[in-house]
Amino acid sequence: MEKKYLITGATLINEGRSFKGSVLIAGGMISRVTDDEDAAFSEVGKDVQLIDGSGKWLIPGVIDDQVHFRDPGLTHKADLYTESRAAVAGGVTSYMEMPNTVPNTLTQELLEQKYRMASEKSLANYSFYMGASNDNLAEIVKTDPRTVCGIKVFMGASTGNMLVDKTETLEGIFRDAPTLVAVHCEDEATIRKNTALMREKYGEEIPVDLHPLIRSREACYKSSSLAVELALRYNTRLHILHLSTADEVQLLSDAPADASKRITAEVCVHHLWFSDQDYDRLGARIKWNPAIKTTADRDALMQALLDGRIDVVATDHAPHTIEEKTNTYFSCPSGGPLVQHSLVAMLEMSRHGKISPEMVVEKMCHAPARIFGVDRRGFIREGYHADLVLIDPDDPWEVKTENIHYKCGWSPLEGAIFHSRITHTFVGGHLAWDNGSFDNSRPGSRLLFNRS
Repeated sequence: MEKKYLITGATLINEGRSFKGSVLIAGGMISRVTDDEDAAFSEVGKDVQLIDGSGKWLIPGVIDDQVHFRDPGLTHKADLYTESRAAVAGGVTSYMEMPNTVPNTLTQELLEQKYRMASEKSLANYSFYMGASNDNLAEIVKTDPRTVCGIKVFMGASTGNMLVDKTETLEGIFRDAPTLVAVHCEDEATIRKNTALMREKYGEEIPVDLHPLIRSREACYKSSSLAVELALRYNTRLHILHLSTADEVQLLSDAPADASKRITAEVCVHHLWFSDQDYDRLGARIKWNPAIKTTADRDALMQALLDGRIDVVATDHAPHTIEEKTNTYFSCPSGGPLVQHSLVAMLEMSRHGKISPEMVVEKMCHAPARIFGVDRRGFIREGYHADLVLIDPDDPWEVKTENIHYKCGWSPLEGAIFHSRITHTFVGGHLAWDNGSFDNSRPGSRLLFNRS
């Protein structure tokens, strides 16, 4: 029999409001929500486990719409078990994982294999993108929009056979995709030209702080503007991933982030936290694609997040071993781990007055649920799945090797002090994380989507 929980006296942050209240969890669902913290719950019986939320914040579980958990084929870096645990420890209860695993997820059969693996290994809820290549449109159109989060298109260099650079293929995807198309936007020809120029000057020993000049703002804008142009032409449901420049946000509207918005956009935590001034200190640990750029870009991205042009905050969690990250520029892969620390990093920005806690919840919980059409998740509402996170907003701690749960064992945020601590994480009513301890006894669930 599934446990019941009653969380009392917490400050609920939900749908733009912060209020003291209580939440009853029963049968894996949110059974009752009250803004009267003294409300009687006498009918719940003696089998309820009480959790005192006094002094804590209760929010919906974070939905991360872009992660790379490396399973299958790259599991020396990460896997669905380890990274889903790290996610849950960080308050991320649902994730959408990318197709550039080995093999690349370019057929419906390979896609369903990943779902089967996750049903056995993932502590968090999960969905997987169908991958696009120059020659798999016949597989793409078979994608079920009710059970798959979207189609992932790399409009720039990527792992394996996943660069989509043929005009007719791109047009076919934007015209015929049966569901949301999520794009990585960097123009390959521009990157190759920039790379050749830097190689002439530096040979193979290119300094990592030149990464944003190679993966340049021009490369980003050229590709993002093409994606927007195609989406407008074919009325595609487009989601632009990991924006990194002030230029790109000019392509977006500030319409509300709901199911009717046809072009939406994401910013990642690292593009809001770091700038190009951090390359000297952190080097390849913050080498991402698209590259981290200037402080002016960082500020513009935050402003666009606040004014509604950017809809979602995610991570692009992409672990590599520390040995891989210490290689020279061309041998060092791009990407880094973030899913355990994304929520606390955003709450730290809130503590410094950059964004309100209510807006953090909007961009990390509500908006992903709305724009992807996630079924009954992302909100504290009666009748919704009990994906909930309890946070102590004033319990400082330092990111250290010993408290990192990523399989790769490192973080670009090591040494950072966060004042918020995730104390409890519920995944579908299951208390998966409780004050530093995991309960792996029940896996998460496959995300479903309400789409016409």
